[in-house]
Parts: sequence; structure tokens; C-alpha cells
Amino acid sequence: MNPVRIRILLCDDHAVVRAGLLALLGSEPDIEVVGEAGSGEEAVAAVAKERPDVVLMDLQLGPGIDGVEATRRISATGVRVLVLTTYDTDADITRAIAAGATGYLLKAERPEELFAAIRAAAQGRTTLSPPVASRVMERMRGAGRPALTSRERDILAQLSQGLANRDIARALFISEATVKTHLGRIYEKLGVDTRAGAVSVAKEQRLLP
Repeated sequence: MNPVRIRILLCDDHAVVRAGLLALLGSEPDIEVVGEAGSGEEAVAAVAKERPDVVLMDLQLGPGIDGVEATRRISATGVRVLVLTTYDTDADITRAIAAGATGYLLKAERPEELFAAIRAAAQGRTTLSPPVASRVMERMRGAGRPALTSRERDILAQLSQGLANRDIARALFISEATVKTHLGRIYEKLGVDTRAGAVSVAKEQRLLP
């Protein structure tokens, strides 16, 4: 008897990466690639047409909607999404999981881990790469981090508008050194290490007005 095949849709904006995945997955008798997409919009459209069991989704997809938004739209249809990416920042992981991703795998994982993650995703089970799982645990342990002060929230609000430290200092009538000090505390409390990460997490946790 032929095994029941797991129908896969690949979404990555690099054709070479898709070709590599296509060749790799072709070695597994129970996995069948039924479509490819180079953008978030293409992935959403292809899911509606092909109705795959699992979508392998990269996060950075160039112009248009990113992998997180594509994941949100696809997950809403009941199709499972397994993120396959090189990015493992707290903000990326949090956004993808919040968008409904069934699993989060890094491209550095061995092929066997990818096959296992696909099979788990098809069954609705969550799979996280070890580094990702560690970061998730760290975030959970840090759930009791001190709350942001009113001044830190003010700076975060200015940060969300794309202002540089000098402009934030002028807007709040404080020194640039003070801004830098507050930013360091904000990063620590939110568990991030970039301005974009701070804004992303702040939006998810509804810390911005």
C-alpha cells in the first residue's frame, strides 16, 4: 500500500532555496510538494488553490506581506504553517507563534529534523528548534520582568515613530545619554536587543498607545 502523503507548499523568496527543499523532500515517500510560492501573497493564493496539509514558510519575503502576516492568513484557513527560517530573534519567534505557526524550525537543522517537524505539523503537534525552544523558555521565565516606567513608555512611543535618539531627547527634553540608558533598560525588560525588536514586542504586548 502507498503511504498517505503529506501535501506541502513551499514559500521562500529564494528560488535556489526552494529548489533545494524540493529535491530534499522528494527523498521522502510520505511527503509531496504540491506547490511553491516566492511571496506571501503567492503563498496565500496557492493555499486556497492547492489546500496543502502544511506550508513551509520563510519569514523574510521581500516586498509585500511578510511571512508572519502570510502565516496569520493561512492559519486562519485551518492549514498548518511550519516556519523554516534563519531568524531566531525573540521578536520573530513571538510574532510567528502569535500568528498561528504550528512550529518554528531553523534552516540550520539536519534534514531528519525537518522531516520529523513536517510530520509533527501535519498531526497538529508543535516542533521548535532547540535554540528557539530555549528562547521561548527564557521569555516565559522572564514573564515577571519589571514593568516599564512611564518615562520608558514615553521613549518607546517615540521609538515606534522611527525617531533617532537625538530627536527623542529633544521631544522629551532630556539628554541623549539618558535616552540611551532608558533604551538599555527597555531592551532588557522586553527581552530584545534591537530598536525594531522593542517596537515589535511592545505592539504585541499592547504597550503602545
